Amino acid sequence: MIRIFVALSALALAACATVTPYQPAAQPGAYGYAERRVEDNRYTLTFNGNSLTEREIVESYVLYRAAELTLQQGFDYFVVTQRATDGRSSLVPLGGPYAGFRPDYDWYSPRYGWRSFHDPFWDDTTYREVTRYRANAEIVLFKGAKPANDPQAFDARQVKQNLEGQIQRPSVAPAG
Repeated sequence: MIRIFVALSALALAACATVTPYQPAAQPGAYGYAERRVEDNRYTLTFNGNSLTEREIVESYVLYRAAELTLQQGFDYFVVTQRATDGRSSLVPLGGPYAGFRPDYDWYSPRYGWRSFHDPFWDDTTYREVTRYRANAEIVLFKGAKPANDPQAFDARQVKQNLEGQIQRPSVAPAG
């Protein structure tokens, strides 16, 4: 029974310690991609990554989703009208489940009643900075040949073909 618990715990930790895979977000703001149709041929796209997902990966996943969506909707190329990547950094404590825990001591003094003391030297926790990236893009979809003189225009088939090898999809647990 203990072996099963240890194995399940290790699997849970391993799942948390990976780059956000290319997948739809389960809900707004969750890790993965999301899209919103603005007009018949205009969409806004986002990709939220976890703290292990680098900026370049998040940006590539948005472009890949744009190419995929363009082809799914029956178009040939897309134009990026707006594009941005935001990073949100925070400090997280390293250590066990009590990282960042600072004990307070209470005692009773006959003269002053209950007193409290906080040990300022207890918190020897180390922290690391983590950054989560979110890439946003607004795209417009078109049919036909991509204009050669527009640097914001992307051939959807070429983008999909060139980025396919960099896409990390979610692993599927074996049935059984």
